[in-house]
Amino acid sequence: MRETTPDPSPPEDRSGHGSGEEADVIVVGAGPAGSSAAFHLAKAGIDVLLLEKAHFPREKVCGDGLTPRAVYQLIRMGIDIKAPGWTRSRGMRWVAGEHQVHIDWPALGRYPDFGLSRSRHDFDDILAHHAVGAGARLRSGVKVTGPLTDRAGRVTGVTAMAGTKEPVVFHAPIVIAADGASARLALAMGLQRDKSKQIATAARRYYRSPERSQEEYLELWADLRFPGSDHYLPGYGWIFPMGDGRVNVGLGALPHRRHGTADLRTTLDQWLARTPDAWGLREENAEGPVRSAALPLGFNRHPLYTRGLLLVGDSGGMISPWNGEGIGQAMEAGEVSAESAALALALPPGPGRERVLHGYPVEMNRRWGRYYRLGNAAADVIFSRSGFQPILNRYVMGSPFLLNTLARMLTNLTDKPSHDVIDHVLNTVVRLVPAPNVRRR
Repeated sequence: MRETTPDPSPPEDRSGHGSGEEADVIVVGAGPAGSSAAFHLAKAGIDVLLLEKAHFPREKVCGDGLTPRAVYQLIRMGIDIKAPGWTRSRGMRWVAGEHQVHIDWPALGRYPDFGLSRSRHDFDDILAHHAVGAGARLRSGVKVTGPLTDRAGRVTGVTAMAGTKEPVVFHAPIVIAADGASARLALAMGLQRDKSKQIATAARRYYRSPERSQEEYLELWADLRFPGSDHYLPGYGWIFPMGDGRVNVGLGALPHRRHGTADLRTTLDQWLARTPDAWGLREENAEGPVRSAALPLGFNRHPLYTRGLLLVGDSGGMISPWNGEGIGQAMEAGEVSAESAALALALPPGPGRERVLHGYPVEMNRRWGRYYRLGNAAADVIFSRSGFQPILNRYVMGSPFLLNTLARMLTNLTDKPSHDVIDHVLNTVVRLVPAPNVRRR
């Protein structure tokens, strides 16, 4: 470990490469999970090396909408969310058939009562700059190819290709894998995906829509159908205001239990044809192509720690099975992994350090294990068969209590100890779910 002082130079000015670089911790991937981990490690005085295969700014398939849980993580990192480019949301607008309701974000003591929107094109860039400002060393244009291990199979660093395909070796006693849904490092260490857990698919596109760009609510449509059928899509569509004259429009869906995977491009076209012309969600107003990505849900890869490697974000399948949200979860896991690594490095190599690192999956399971287990069951039994539409019937849509209860369950927004009756109900329900076993390797 070392004393760190903020370096004002931007990440791209610090992207030189060197063979044999060493650090206390290597973080692979500079998305929300990796940059969060690197930031919190650097603030703790840890010498952290952040490796990113792309150069910032870069595109990323995402809805760009941040719930209060994600905003909370930005505040913990000290991100200036009052700066230009951040668009605040008051809550969600749910559309289901003829019914439409507005649900404000709850006023809880634990989380802010607003959400945000920001394009991932510069959102990730902001977080990476922030990690560098705290003292992290960013190396962009570095594609990690695999883990480096000792004779006992424990991680001692990573191998990579840099710049013009030059092989590079980086050394560290702890590696944090934030390399996304591909999970190359996890796979190389033998950590296979749990095939009993769902994988959703998302597709999104930007449209110029001045009328909708300044909206105060994140809009969600639950009544979408499979192309050419009457079957409801096991997912939802979104229209998120970006505040710059554009909206982010997209779909997220599970494979249907009987009908398989929907053609999201066709589903998107059919849905947008239903929207008013004044909204501008037409081909001539589109910016860029439709982009899609896989969404690994509900802790679908485990264990989250093995032999010096910690998994965070999509590499650990941490996207919520309730709503497909992943940014807040990735940042929270990044912070927890950083805390575990910093505590471990305070001890000499050996059994004591390993006990601390094995505490990382225990802590993540404590935070989300029961909630995700219930969400996985809901995705399997309800959402993958009939989507959200049957749940959002006229009785639920007409009851403020039921709506707010469902909204807070879907977005995991509760106070502990309970702030109100809804908190008490949801905390009790989740507490009654048996805790999943934490596997060790």
